Amino acid sequence: MLVTGGSRGIGRAICLAFAQEGWRVGIHYRERREEAELTCAAVVSSGGEGALFQADIRSAEQVRTMIRAFLDRWDRLDVVVCNAGQAVSGLLIRHDPEQWRQVIETNLTGTFHCLQAAAAPMLRRRDGSIIVVGSYAADCGGTGQAAYAASKAGLLGLVRTAAREWGRSNIRLNIVYPGWHQTELVGSAMPDAAHLDDHLLGRSPRLEEVARTVVHLALRQDVSGQIWNLDSRPV
Repeated sequence: MLVTGGSRGIGRAICLAFAQEGWRVGIHYRERREEAELTCAAVVSSGGEGALFQADIRSAEQVRTMIRAFLDRWDRLDVVVCNAGQAVSGLLIRHDPEQWRQVIETNLTGTFHCLQAAAAPMLRRRDGSIIVVGSYAADCGGTGQAAYAASKAGLLGLVRTAAREWGRSNIRLNIVYPGWHQTELVGSAMPDAAHLDDHLLGRSPRLEEVARTVVHLALRQDVSGQIWNLDSRPV
């Protein structure tokens, strides 16, 4: 299995959750090789087998090369978790067009490249599971999150379309909303406990629980085209 953006944060937690189940884990990174190596070492310590794969997912050719390298190493690709993402903050009226482009190209176009490249070997085998890490912002927006929310909303249409097109070939695609986690991607936007009133449980989900849920969902044989909100905010 392969996790994009697996060097840190939610991606690292997902890598470790699969490793604990004995999986061979491909850890994708773009620039942070040292952090990816730390994830790989933790994967091995957790009982899995790990390998690093570098690519800029904004490049279709680099993504195709990454998938070929994965198949050269392990011959088959059963699960892909599309987790790599980028976020910026800024009110819509002052949003920098270049930042908008970078977020859309990473979160939406990058996922498009990953789906295309991963689907080819899965369609040949008529089996595979793809989990896309989305965001609650796709449904509800967020102040200062125009590019991020728009990119994540675009994933809804992309994944639902792919699920329809590939379902008869037994390719399952689902989206998860992982909730708030104090990662570098979130930065200072992370709300404190006093500002989680929209969470029915009054708290953010535990990262380990989110990661275990991704593993569970990836292994479901009869679930596809669904959106799974992993915290307690009503959608």
